[in-house]
Amino acid sequence: MQDNTNNSSPCCGCKANQSGVDPSRREAIKMVSLGSLSAIPFLSTTAKGQSASLLLVDADAEQDFKPLRPSDLAIGKPLLVFPFDTKTGAPKNESRANKLVVIRLPEDQMEAATKARSAGGVLAYSALCTHQACDVKTWLAKEKVLVCFCHASKFNLLDGAKVVDGPASRPLPSFALKLEGEFLAITPSSPANQGS
Repeated sequence: MQDNTNNSSPCCGCKANQSGVDPSRREAIKMVSLGSLSAIPFLSTTAKGQSASLLLVDADAEQDFKPLRPSDLAIGKPLLVFPFDTKTGAPKNESRANKLVVIRLPEDQMEAATKARSAGGVLAYSALCTHQACDVKTWLAKEKVLVCFCHASKFNLLDGAKVVDGPASRPLPSFALKLEGEFLAITPSSPANQGS
């Protein structure tokens, strides 16, 4: 008799648990499927009554958070970041849905609307794939696309993160950046698009 039990492991973007899916990833998938930035936690908690910009810090930093400058990013090397609240001195990392990917690219290769929301050649997008919320962080220099490692969706960051291949049906939500002094800052109350 053949065993029909499903022994498959969760996809490479998931952490194993009894149900096979990381609960925070399940929540992020739900947010992505809604296709709305209003579901991104840092937007809902900072947009109400706060007009201050949020700086950006490396998502892997555990302490001694250092706000990023454009010069901190090598061209074509994406970095996962969290918004950083200067009032509390802490990153808004309570949800993986707050994770963004920033990348510095040549401004002369950007479409006009994309260039308009960059700061020092740096662009910011949601780091969650619009297919199933895996982290999107691999840059393919030859194709000039950002790739999701789970199911190979490809996004053209030079043209508003439009989908150029794979199962994703919507572009990555994008965020307008500006310089606050020498540091990169995002204004959460005015996202550049809704990932639609």
